[in-house]
Amino acid sequence: MTFPVIGITLDSEEAGGYSNMPWYALRQNYADVVTACGGLPMALPHDPDRVDAYLDKLDGLIITGGAFDVDPGMFGATTRHDTVITKDRRTAFEKNMTEAMLAADKPVLGICGGQQLLHVILGGTLYQHIPDEVKNPLAHEQPNPRTEAGHDVKVLPGTLLHRIVDTDILSVNSAHHQAAKDVSADITVNAIAEDGVIEGIEDNRYRFCLGVQWHPEYLISTGDRKIFEAFIAACAA
Repeated sequence: MTFPVIGITLDSEEAGGYSNMPWYALRQNYADVVTACGGLPMALPHDPDRVDAYLDKLDGLIITGGAFDVDPGMFGATTRHDTVITKDRRTAFEKNMTEAMLAADKPVLGICGGQQLLHVILGGTLYQHIPDEVKNPLAHEQPNPRTEAGHDVKVLPGTLLHRIVDTDILSVNSAHHQAAKDVSADITVNAIAEDGVIEGIEDNRYRFCLGVQWHPEYLISTGDRKIFEAFIAACAA
């Protein structure tokens, strides 16, 4: 049986903690949900020069999240908020890999920080720190466990996301201090939180280009599973 090969971007850390050498990391549930939905997960180390080689082997790409931020210079900002932390080699690889996959019209799914990077690649900008830029914001860095919902999002009719989850309201978990801000002409917003923060985007020039601000790999709703099922189905097509 042939399974679509799904590249999953790794996180990276400097020496300390797990190892006294620099190390990669990936939460197991990213790979588990890909396997459960019929894909073959492939972890992707950060080598920007090997993008073309990966591209030949991949049927789809998941850009994962992490406790770091997109460099504000990438979307034209001239200042940097004190909370911003970057991982430049990781971001360079993910940017190159995402652009290559989109150019080949292979399915891309951006999750949390991955959605933010996708938003920037598609021409959008970001809020660098939601509490300082959004009036009366929700707790987007929810205090309760990620296995529970933090808030609801409104899923906009007529979008790819709405067709996938088949609901107007979706309960989601939330673990971010940045968010999509300005959109380009190519970006379609598909989900919005009660405080107006953009929670999902897509680009309909491609057969599957979707970003969600929450973490559907935790499968806290049927909608979360449907996102992965639709993504893997597109990768297998």
